[in-house]
Amino acid sequence: MSVQRTYGLRYIQGEPPGTTRLLRVKVLNGVNLAKKDIFGASDPYVRISLYRGDRDHGLLDTTTTSTIKKTLNPVWNEEFFFRVNPRDNKLLFEVFDSNRVTRDDFLGMVEIPLNHTTIQTETEGHALLPKSYILRPRSSRSRVKGTLELYLAYVSNGEDEENQEAEADTSGAQNSSDPSWEMVDLDNALDTLRTISCTNEASGASGPTNEESEEPLPPGWEVRTHQPTGKKYYINHNTRKTQWDPPQRGERTGSTTLPPDWEERQDSNGRIYYVNRVTRATQFERPIEESQETPSDEAQAQQRRNEAAELFRTRRHVSVEDTISMHSEMALPTSAGGVRSHEEQEESREADGASAANDEEPLPAGWAMSKAPNGRVFYIDHNTRVTTWEDPRKTQNQRASVRRTGDTPTLVRRSSSNENLLQNLGPLPAGWEERTHVDGRVFYINHNNKNTQWDDPRLRLLGGPAVPYSRDYKRKYDYFRSKLRKPLSPFQNNIPNKVDIKVSRERILEDSYRAIMSLKRTDVLKARLWIEFDGEVGLDYGGVSREWFFLLSKEMFNPYYGLFEYSATDNYTLQINPLSGLANDDHLSYFEFIGRVAGMAVFHGKLLDGFFIRPFYKMMLEKPITLSDMEPVDSEYYNSLVWIMENDPVDLDLRFSVEEDYFGEITTRDLKPSGSDIIVTNDNKHEYINLVIQWRFMSRIEAQMKSFMKGFASLVPLEMIKIFDENELELLVCGLQDIDVNDWKAHSAYKGEYNPNHPVIIHFWKAVYSLNNEMRARLLQFVTGTSRVPMNGFRSLYGSNGPQLFTIEKVGNTNQLPRAHTCFNRLDLPPYNDYHELRRKLLVAIENTQGFDGVD
Repeated sequence: MSVQRTYGLRYIQGEPPGTTRLLRVKVLNGVNLAKKDIFGASDPYVRISLYRGDRDHGLLDTTTTSTIKKTLNPVWNEEFFFRVNPRDNKLLFEVFDSNRVTRDDFLGMVEIPLNHTTIQTETEGHALLPKSYILRPRSSRSRVKGTLELYLAYVSNGEDEENQEAEADTSGAQNSSDPSWEMVDLDNALDTLRTISCTNEASGASGPTNEESEEPLPPGWEVRTHQPTGKKYYINHNTRKTQWDPPQRGERTGSTTLPPDWEERQDSNGRIYYVNRVTRATQFERPIEESQETPSDEAQAQQRRNEAAELFRTRRHVSVEDTISMHSEMALPTSAGGVRSHEEQEESREADGASAANDEEPLPAGWAMSKAPNGRVFYIDHNTRVTTWEDPRKTQNQRASVRRTGDTPTLVRRSSSNENLLQNLGPLPAGWEERTHVDGRVFYINHNNKNTQWDDPRLRLLGGPAVPYSRDYKRKYDYFRSKLRKPLSPFQNNIPNKVDIKVSRERILEDSYRAIMSLKRTDVLKARLWIEFDGEVGLDYGGVSREWFFLLSKEMFNPYYGLFEYSATDNYTLQINPLSGLANDDHLSYFEFIGRVAGMAVFHGKLLDGFFIRPFYKMMLEKPITLSDMEPVDSEYYNSLVWIMENDPVDLDLRFSVEEDYFGEITTRDLKPSGSDIIVTNDNKHEYINLVIQWRFMSRIEAQMKSFMKGFASLVPLEMIKIFDENELELLVCGLQDIDVNDWKAHSAYKGEYNPNHPVIIHFWKAVYSLNNEMRARLLQFVTGTSRVPMNGFRSLYGSNGPQLFTIEKVGNTNQLPRAHTCFNRLDLPPYNDYHELRRKLLVAIENTQGFDGVD
């Protein structure tokens, strides 16, 4: 019979009872682990570490399980024994993917502080069940998932049975680094305290007593001495509270049994909580039977404080780390003879959070972490009911750094739609001065060149990125437009002067699909477009068509329809979904329809609202796709292929095959005939990389791309777009995304009484500068029908009669909202009295106006 090795602490003969315990650890299995190896399944193993205090310097012992080959659901069923100190030791389970070439990939971790976790002792006739622990990341950048099933129990041998009762009394020994809190097995602690109380009474000793009354403490209470001050304080194990004053008579009648209709349970983190079967509510505080006596004012105040603290704790993110941070914030005796204030606790917590790395600290109170459908991690603030991509722990550390150093960091955050960018303009540039005219208007003096102006010089800094004017693209575009074949006269080929498309805003995708795909001759789509929305009176001289393209592209490229999906790096760049056939049986017909719409947009000089990955445009131009094209699409895949390119991949045991995930079902696809039998070596790795790139971007979506190009070529000859490169083709189809307000303002026209120096116009551009890029795009879409800017900026805006600048005209009174004429790129702006009224009504018009009424 082999002897099982014992890890951890050494047993010292004659040590006080309960100093160490023998812990049985069984690593059973992992479920649904993250896949880090893109060329095959993972080879997971678990490293178990026992440490005290800091991980780097407090390591006591470590061991590992065996490695399970090629699976994401490994089964180990391995048993280990650790001799531990339950008061300050911690167990760390780290799951890794074994890699023979590079470092092992991290798949997740479970940290179990023994002094904060209830671990039961094995007894005969009582079977203990294993628990599943959710794997958590080391940092916000780690991508982990799945669970780890573990069995933890203290071994009950002769020595441990002798020490068990004594340890129940001493298990609350304070941790030197955190003397504030403890978690005990409540039933064992109460039984031990009863035994001690009875023993003390029988022997004539008082035991833990109240100094004034010399009466024994009630069950569940304990008295201790605060070491720095020598002052006694009392621990109520029933409610897990501490206090300076001895327990009152009402508190001495405490009961060790639960009240009627209450039940004690244990969560997945090992914490004990209580369920009220009548109210269907749960709480961590142990319920106590109501006393017949009327509670005192102090008791009622304490109860209200307890309820407020419980309400605060129920808002927190439930995790092992959160339990620790919640316990560390409880009120404790201090050297000053009082309780730490909330400000002191906050400063201490922020200072500790700033010193620790983000990957080691818990989320702030009320925060939770989740994943979007594309796998991107986001954070939920349950306090304000908002979500954000930014890790709140970074902001917390920056606030702590500001408190210590006084430096103000620049925080990156998602701006709201009504944000005013003028709130933080800063000082005027050097040599500038602000003055007020006799009529009350503010103007600015540039002492550098001795000029004056009405516009604030700081606003130009908020204008956005400048539009680079390209003469080469302008020449190509003019040549392209001149070579597009217009439809012949109606008498020659029986094509009407215009094509009527009537759609509903609620069913714009379905109505447009039926209207366009029902045409047998696509030349009809080259005639003048006449779009009409149901229930709206409008004449389409270009503006309605631009809005139709804008709204239709939003629906066509919506990933929820299954035709397109977001790329691996962001949630706005699109690529064709290789599994589109599973979402839509007629997906090829829809891709031909999308190709026709894209061809119509290019033919009629309109823009689509959507951005595709760069290889998509290369496929349209029939250009080869290289390894560098993969970097902005999937950086992880790119880095793996670069490593293969620079090293000998023979140790990776790669084959000329790839694994595809069809809704959880992993299938293997050969990149070449019998590819699963061909090993990738240093001689054939270039062929392997080329085949992987072809599979990643071309072969999986070959049918969809052919249908798209069929629809596009029916309106625009493919040979004509080949004069552009992939970057210029993207601008031809989708235009610019960023809006340069300085260019917008420089290429605008005014009608009526308005001119560039009119007070209303000054206020209007000030309001535009104050908007973020999203609201600027919505303003542009409100006036012109599209949120995109042509390649060469606002000078190239088109209207119903050719080139048409953005125009502002004085129309209406101050009680009306601004009105837009999308066909003529014209905004009817009433003469509002001040800047704030203009900005408020402009935002109301942008956010609440929809449809056409009257002219267009």
